[in-house]
Amino acid sequence: MSSASPTSGTSPVRRLSLAGVLRLRRPSEIWFKPALSSVAAVAPPNLLLLALGRLDLAMYTMAGSLCALYAHNRPYAARARTLAWVVLGMIGGLAAALVTASLTRDAVVLVTVGALLAAVQKALCDATRVGPPGNVVLTFISSAALFVPQSLGQIPGHLALAAAAGVWAWLVGMAPAPIRPHGPERRATAQALNAAAAYAAAHGTGADEDHAPARAAGYAAVQAAWQTLLALPATGARATTRQALERLVVRAEVALAAPADTDPERLRAWAHALRGAGRIPRTGDAPADTDELLGVDAELAARPAPLWRRLGPLAPIAARTALGCALAGYASLALGIGRPYWALVTAAALYQANLTLTWSRAVQRVVGNLAGVLLFAAIAPLAHLGQALLVLCCLALNFGAEALITRNYWLGSVCVTPMALLVTEFAGYQATGDLMTERAVDTVVGALVGFLAAVVVTNRRAGNRVEQAVTAADRARERAARLLAEPAPAPGALEAARRGLAVALTDLRATADGAAGEWWGRALPQERVVLAERSGHRTLAEAVRRQAVRPDRGAGTRTEDVRP
Repeated sequence: MSSASPTSGTSPVRRLSLAGVLRLRRPSEIWFKPALSSVAAVAPPNLLLLALGRLDLAMYTMAGSLCALYAHNRPYAARARTLAWVVLGMIGGLAAALVTASLTRDAVVLVTVGALLAAVQKALCDATRVGPPGNVVLTFISSAALFVPQSLGQIPGHLALAAAAGVWAWLVGMAPAPIRPHGPERRATAQALNAAAAYAAAHGTGADEDHAPARAAGYAAVQAAWQTLLALPATGARATTRQALERLVVRAEVALAAPADTDPERLRAWAHALRGAGRIPRTGDAPADTDELLGVDAELAARPAPLWRRLGPLAPIAARTALGCALAGYASLALGIGRPYWALVTAAALYQANLTLTWSRAVQRVVGNLAGVLLFAAIAPLAHLGQALLVLCCLALNFGAEALITRNYWLGSVCVTPMALLVTEFAGYQATGDLMTERAVDTVVGALVGFLAAVVVTNRRAGNRVEQAVTAADRARERAARLLAEPAPAPGALEAARRGLAVALTDLRATADGAAGEWWGRALPQERVVLAERSGHRTLAEAVRRQAVRPDRGAGTRTEDVRP
């Protein structure tokens, strides 16, 4: 363990930078899947309500339909469970909002309940790592429902509509399973291979520190691939496919530990072969691969920490969300805006892992929403020609939002904003100018007040978590080093220790990055972090050499006789 000690004192405030905040990225490989799923889930209920002349009920069906946005990166067995929990969570939040709306019309009480619901939704989504779009959709529905006049007798029917649409969204999310049942795990494995290839290709072109971001991204992709594969059944018809993909993830992991001995083009060729429905590439001779997979049982035996323990570190983020959403709603009420939930949702959408990322999201939200208000001005005349056109415009914007949001959050918001404005007109057309003014004011108010709340509520636990992550990485390295010192460690023990060290180093980098974006906390133990990472990665490379594993063993890119 390093003897370097952390420095003391308080870290200074960081400069609020705009560099790169609005820069467009490459679209996600599966950008079209959530976009198409959203349209497929929203269109039938909305068109049915249109035919029945009850578009005023669309908010309740959309609550269930929008659940189709979740879990597109998960294997189908895990996706089924995740989508079911999302639907239940959506209905639970909607039920709480509707009951509150039926019991009181006091706007201050409604905003307070909305802020508390937003904090709970944020904490649960982060703790369970449900993935995009996170808590924002849940908060949008529950906050809007708070301000819809309601009676207790109407609630069962409205919840039934949401539940029916949620079941349809679940079916939409699971629809690709019969066509390409192994698609998510193949994509996750390909991403790990490509990330490892990028690091291996860059290695040797400069100082090792210059490639630390690529190495961290590679390990994160490998860990994501492991989590995806370990969600699959270990026995049965799908086990053979899982084992073939595990061998490829092992190769990506080995490449990260020993980049100098890696052929990046071979990794890229394996990743390319995983596209579509072709055979899964072989990595080399079967005995060596079988030995490498010793230790997978150790991964399978690991269980996530209890939910209450995962919620603990999220307390500052939850507090930020509750305070920021409440103050944003109160400010909107003070300005006389009729829809304070817009400001509340804007604040809820800001909060990220640290204050620096929250600032970036605030800028993206304001730019995207204000541009979206202008787009609404152009679309509104067409949408007001008839309710059918209103529904079709919403569907088109729904698709655009999901198709563009992976390029940058602000670009997706350009479509989300006019869609949300048009949804408010399902019960009747409204003055376009008034809607635009209210949405623009609420966006600015929500972003400003929400960010100020994030500045006030400091996350002083971030430094402690870095200390804990450094200690965990040091212990994992020591365990691997002890096994390396043994002439004949137990079967699978060294492999399990190597994977445990890789996990610890990945967590250390993520924790350090998150803490580095916070303000006003005590200075981080940067020296210990650097030393822990350097020694840990040296031990990983030594473990690779000890096992005499090389990514370039075998000939060419042969394939397993495994079909998806």
